[in-house]
Amino acid sequence: MSHTAEDFKGYRSPTLDLLQRENAPVWSQVTLHTTRGDFSGLILPRSETADALHIVLKLETGYNIGVRHDTVESISVHGRKVANYQIPEKEFPVDPAKPRVKLFGTGGTIASRLDYRTGAVIPAFSPGELYGSVPELADICNMETEKLYGVFSENMGPEQWLGTARAIAREIETGVAGIVVGHGTDTMHHTAAALSFMLQDSPVPIVMVGSQRSSDRPSSDAAINLINATRTAATSDIAEVMVCMFGPTSDEYGLLHRGTRVRKMHSSYRSTFRTLSDIPLGKVDADGVKPFRTDYHKRREDTRVKLVDVFDDRVSLVYYYPNMKPDIIDSLVDNGYKGIVIAGTGLGHVNKPLYPALQRAWDAGVHVYMTVQTLWGYVQMYVYETGREIMELGVVPAANMLPEVAYVKLGWALGQSQDREEVKRIMLSAVNGEITEREPHNGYLVFQGGIPEVDAFISSHWK
Repeated sequence: MSHTAEDFKGYRSPTLDLLQRENAPVWSQVTLHTTRGDFSGLILPRSETADALHIVLKLETGYNIGVRHDTVESISVHGRKVANYQIPEKEFPVDPAKPRVKLFGTGGTIASRLDYRTGAVIPAFSPGELYGSVPELADICNMETEKLYGVFSENMGPEQWLGTARAIAREIETGVAGIVVGHGTDTMHHTAAALSFMLQDSPVPIVMVGSQRSSDRPSSDAAINLINATRTAATSDIAEVMVCMFGPTSDEYGLLHRGTRVRKMHSSYRSTFRTLSDIPLGKVDADGVKPFRTDYHKRREDTRVKLVDVFDDRVSLVYYYPNMKPDIIDSLVDNGYKGIVIAGTGLGHVNKPLYPALQRAWDAGVHVYMTVQTLWGYVQMYVYETGREIMELGVVPAANMLPEVAYVKLGWALGQSQDREEVKRIMLSAVNGEITEREPHNGYLVFQGGIPEVDAFISSHWK
């Protein structure tokens, strides 16, 4: 069989010479026999941004690997399978009896397809694309979509938080039954905190959702997360800002985490999000939403929401480490920062060399708050002499606020006032669970493998 140059598109010598010599064009099902063993899969077009020294192979597992051309001894060709990664677009059916849900997109890959021209994952976002990708959504609601941003989550910040909050507030006023916000997972907990402060007393659920693994991978969590988030937005009685992601590593159910008590805790697990120093608001599966507690804001029939859309971005979060030098704090003060959140050791401590810098920060009118890098637990600066000395320098303990939440809240507080006492009042007055009176007995659970009783429990539940 003869092949054209198009069949080898994306590859250049010497990789191209190898593929032509072995008669193995793009989209061939092959086994590469290499000096490192055999690799079987589908030859993909090379991304424009990739080098020309590797063959890109999609394995049966769904993962892509690059195999360097000079390690390939021979290629066995088993067939050809031209892939079509365009999600079919179908008209989203409208049922007047179903609730109306609005999906805002900020980025991420909650539903997506691959573009092999660039190797990028392209979001599928229109109602028609979403219906073609996840038709179960039509069984839950009438969905409308609006793209607010198209950025990786590390590029989300105060500008996007404010824009998202304002868009949600406008939509709530139209009488929508619930809001879903598609978001990249890396900074989803920052945005969840920001929306929790900027949108208060919402009458409907505001559900943030993302995916740890993109839609082209067999292990993707995208579809089930989107279904669970949409079901929560459409039907839940919990009218708060929540993060909805996998509960266990399987797809049995999703957990609903309060926006001020949630954190991404694993770089790649699908069950990466955890509620810290508390328990989740509830879970959601095909049977609906099951609350775990009763102290949540409940759905209302009105369309009123309090929008407090302010933020002062002259705030920094500093993670204390042994031998930290005072110039870290000094540089923030010198560069005009108005707020500093410290993630301190233990109960909220830093070393003595930082004391003069903290005093200079106070003298310059900078607001400094202490959290704990242990993540679970409370700042307790009255216990040891170190803590009492730091408080005398003007550092304010921030109870059991998570460091990232305290950072977001301080920026939000400074957007409302620069008065030291007013900022302190705002910071230490709980808005939506960011400060709790006590940590519940089951608010701290870390299972450590290797311990006999833990291993016995895990082995009985592992699937």
